[in-house]
Amino acid sequence: MKIGQISSASGVSQRMIRHYEKIGLIPQAARRESGYRDYDERDLHTLHFIGRARDVGFGIEDIRQLLELWQDRSRSSADVKALALFRAEELGRKARQLEQMRATLQGLADACSGDDLPDCPILAGLESEELMPKGA
Repeated sequence: MKIGQISSASGVSQRMIRHYEKIGLIPQAARRESGYRDYDERDLHTLHFIGRARDVGFGIEDIRQLLELWQDRSRSSADVKALALFRAEELGRKARQLEQMRATLQGLADACSGDDLPDCPILAGLESEELMPKGA
């Protein structure tokens, strides 16, 4: 398969496929006489794996570890579980931060009358040392 074909089949952009090759996440593709990259079913399977790992929040270095574990049949499932639990905790932390950000913005917006007057609690809140606490 050419890069466009494997990109369509895997759902991974051509730019990301080239990037993954460059950083060694996937091996360099074989080249045809024409110079085009040539991918096989194993490459497609690996790109599917990477795409799914990205979809659930794993970063590049975590994916590198997951790929090593995936290819190591003597691995311990505990190693894989530890990576997944760590990522789940990180996602939970980020979700809590996002919720705090949302609540702060909602509080600022709720305090704003949204009329023709220049007074704006949103701008005042962003200007202050401390943002308005949620629910204010």
